[in-house]
Amino acid sequence: MKYHYRLLNVFAESKFGGNPLCVFENAEGLDDAQMQAIALQFNLSETVFLMKSSIAQAKMRIFTPNTELPFAGHPTLGAAQLVAERANGLQEFSLECGAGLVQVKFETNRWTLRAPINAPCSQLVRTTVESVERIAAMLGIDEADLYSEPVWVNTGNEHLLIPVRSTAMLERARIANDRLALWPVSQMGRQNAYVFAFDGEEQSQRRVKARYWSAKSGSLVEDPATGSAAANLGAWWIARNGAVPSHFVIEQGQEMHRPSRLYVRVDLDANQVPRIEVGGSVIEIGSGVLHL
Repeated sequence: MKYHYRLLNVFAESKFGGNPLCVFENAEGLDDAQMQAIALQFNLSETVFLMKSSIAQAKMRIFTPNTELPFAGHPTLGAAQLVAERANGLQEFSLECGAGLVQVKFETNRWTLRAPINAPCSQLVRTTVESVERIAAMLGIDEADLYSEPVWVNTGNEHLLIPVRSTAMLERARIANDRLALWPVSQMGRQNAYVFAFDGEEQSQRRVKARYWSAKSGSLVEDPATGSAAANLGAWWIARNGAVPSHFVIEQGQEMHRPSRLYVRVDLDANQVPRIEVGGSVIEIGSGVLHL
């Protein structure tokens, strides 16, 4: 069997920026083990497999090299671009994933998703049992460098959010791989850290720099752009009673020479459920065929 795939960079400001992604255009016939093996073969942060859906424009299954995810940001936007292409330029529709339905739309030359949230912020944020001192030590920074206590946030994919006081502190952060066994574990059984700082003295500027690490093959590796974590930042903002509606521009990936830019809009609906949208540019760089 031949399976066609496309290679894209998502949240990219240039052809070789952003987060790399592989999307299989028609994955019907592949079983779970095959999809997991293919994701490991490509060894990108995520690989997407598109299938037919009875409730959305398409169904996407998202695999890291070692597990399946219910939701992720840059796979959703990359998938949206290819699904739209197959649907003769459709610019607004929904995609089915493990976390539910994700609304996507194309506007101002970039794709935007709405995080699959159906609960108030009080149900999206939880405290971590690890001490602030321990988490700071794992980042190689001082406890005083933290802006507030780290918390777990889940708007479709749970991450440990760690706010620091300045971008200089963010740049100094160094994950201690030798302490990976002690690193906090999410409810999904994953180890990760989304570390961020507001760029400027006043948070009202709402420009953010971020870095993200997750466990892979026995070590913590850095990700150049993390859309689901950006959505979690929106929920963190609301949980701290930040003003809504608000807009954020997140810069990520510079330390990896993969500059990325994510656009986030945050608001509340009439039932106080967060409405969080994450957008960015998608650039296709190649295609191919896998023979099985």
